[in-house]
Amino acid sequence: MYRIGVDLGGTKIQTVVVNKKSEVKGQDRRETPRSGGPKDVTKTIADSVKAAIKDAGKPLDKILGIGVGGPGQIDARAGTLSNAGNLPGWKLTYPLGTELSKRVKLPVDLGNDVQVAVRGEAELGAGRPYNSFLGLWPGTGVGGGIVIQRKMWLGRGAAGEIGHTVINAVNGPPCSCGHFGCVEAYAGRGSMTERANLLVAQGHHTRLFEIQQEKGKDRLTSGVWAKAIKEKDKMAMELLDRAIWALGQGAGSAVNLLDVDAVIIGGGLGVRFGQDFADRIGREAHTRLLRPDKAPDFVVAELGDLGGAIGAALLPLD
Repeated sequence: MYRIGVDLGGTKIQTVVVNKKSEVKGQDRRETPRSGGPKDVTKTIADSVKAAIKDAGKPLDKILGIGVGGPGQIDARAGTLSNAGNLPGWKLTYPLGTELSKRVKLPVDLGNDVQVAVRGEAELGAGRPYNSFLGLWPGTGVGGGIVIQRKMWLGRGAAGEIGHTVINAVNGPPCSCGHFGCVEAYAGRGSMTERANLLVAQGHHTRLFEIQQEKGKDRLTSGVWAKAIKEKDKMAMELLDRAIWALGQGAGSAVNLLDVDAVIIGGGLGVRFGQDFADRIGREAHTRLLRPDKAPDFVVAELGDLGGAIGAALLPLD
């Protein structure tokens, strides 16, 4: 029996079809709509699911169900997604599960995008050696997840939101959540882009937006940032340093609270920049640790760019 996983992000929709061993047998990737609203996003997900099924060559009667990892607040029982600030027009509650199921004629389960990716790492990837770890996922925003005693810790449904840990309440930049000085306000790709736009308006130079055009992208993707860093673009390097500082501050404080065995770095930026990126965050976090002699491991997510979708594909098993 096969399962489908969908990673619904602010930049891309990644869909996979996996077998009972969670091996990828079909996939599809497309950009997340930048305008419209939940109905437009749902249609794009449905199109992606159909394309992945076609790529896998599997009939619908061989598929157990679909798991969708989405940003924002998830009510798994009701099948709704709310307050997804990184998705167009998604400030209220929308019955994504029901509406997607109508379009693809398959049962749909919802989970938080980062939490399902972290679960994937716990069961199938870099988290397997560890009894406890913190997932740190810098992408369009900055998400997180917590594994304790080899089980996801969900709290009352919103645990792990390390991106909204405040590290500079006095004069930090505004965050999409309405507060100031959150980790995400420094290290989310959306916030980094806003900062780059502001610096350009002030007369600073960067190749970031030229690279964006060269790549035919409508936003500064992780690939755009990576090329600018490779070219040693001064602004890109400074903004990445700023992001690493924030991620390290947040991770260090979280480690002091949770005392986990490891911090696993995923998300678009983590996957793109690799172990060196994780090491730099680890060194920054080390300055915050109460017990630097018992510092956790800092490692990159193993499942790569498909990790969110593979993790989402575990949801139908529940």
